[in-house]
Amino acid sequence: MFVIMVYDIGEERVAKILKTSRKYLNWVQNSVFEGDLTQAKMLKLQSELKEIMKKKEDSVIFYTFKTKKYHEKIVIGVDKSPVENIL
Repeated sequence: MFVIMVYDIGEERVAKILKTSRKYLNWVQNSVFEGDLTQAKMLKLQSELKEIMKKKEDSVIFYTFKTKKYHEKIVIGVDKSPVENIL
């Protein structure tokens, strides 16, 4: 599945969230990641993030898509993601 993940995390935990997220997804810009994940990897990522974050202060949101067929990415300004957009 194609996943877009966004987060709002306390400053003291951002580095850990960033490092963990980069193991699974491609960094797009501050607090935003995207990429293809299997269901198992999605659950593993969520589990790892839950260990780092404080549930009463932080939030992580996942948008999931079964296919990229109807997906288009439009970037205005600097594309901070080094990954090619294969859509």
